Amino acid sequence: MTSSQPGRISGIPGNGDVWVVIPLYNEAPVIAEVIRGLLPAFPNVVCIDDGSRDGSGEVARAAGARVVTHPINLGQGAALQTGFEYVLERRGRYTVTFDADGQHRVEDAEAMVDRARTDDLAIVFGSRFLDKRTKAGLLKRIVLKTATTVTNWSTRTKLTDAHNGLRVIREDALRAIKLRQDRMAHGTEIVVKLGRTGLPYAEHPVEVLYTDYSKAKGQSLLNSVNILIDLMIR
Repeated sequence: MTSSQPGRISGIPGNGDVWVVIPLYNEAPVIAEVIRGLLPAFPNVVCIDDGSRDGSGEVARAAGARVVTHPINLGQGAALQTGFEYVLERRGRYTVTFDADGQHRVEDAEAMVDRARTDDLAIVFGSRFLDKRTKAGLLKRIVLKTATTVTNWSTRTKLTDAHNGLRVIREDALRAIKLRQDRMAHGTEIVVKLGRTGLPYAEHPVEVLYTDYSKAKGQSLLNSVNILIDLMIR
């Protein structure tokens, strides 16, 4: 893998001690807008270009993100692990995991970081099921709820949305993560490894925006089904 720019030193005012990690695979039409939305609130954004074939990495770099490149597609779990290692090398205090397709809201990420600081939490999980803002279809809700039930049973946690890609992870918790699951089941693996730390965690209500773009790519329901399949074959 290659890195296009050196990392900045954390600890500057505002959210300078926060790194936003974005797994990136063939999202050239939307990634610039996602990055431009993040940068006013989070000056440190790193995209892990996981073997994109559409120039996503170049678009992300031009929009102001740091870019680390996988020469071939390794999967979202592997992209996140690369991002985590990148942040740890730069001693970031908090890591925000954020999707590349425009489904997450910057305001929710800011609120989750604020809550981690205020309540001294090591992990804050975003949940689309703690309020009614997220407009998910019935089948998607059923699949995600089933996946969460399986994850809670296997990890002995009590989450309402175990596979939401929006999370805040403090440095001490991040050091406990070494992802082995490259596919969608990495979400369960993160919960397992964070749970074993015994560090304090909470869920925070967030809104997931199912956009025309994500629906056109078939991501909305397909990702949910892939999560459930991966859980069943682990």
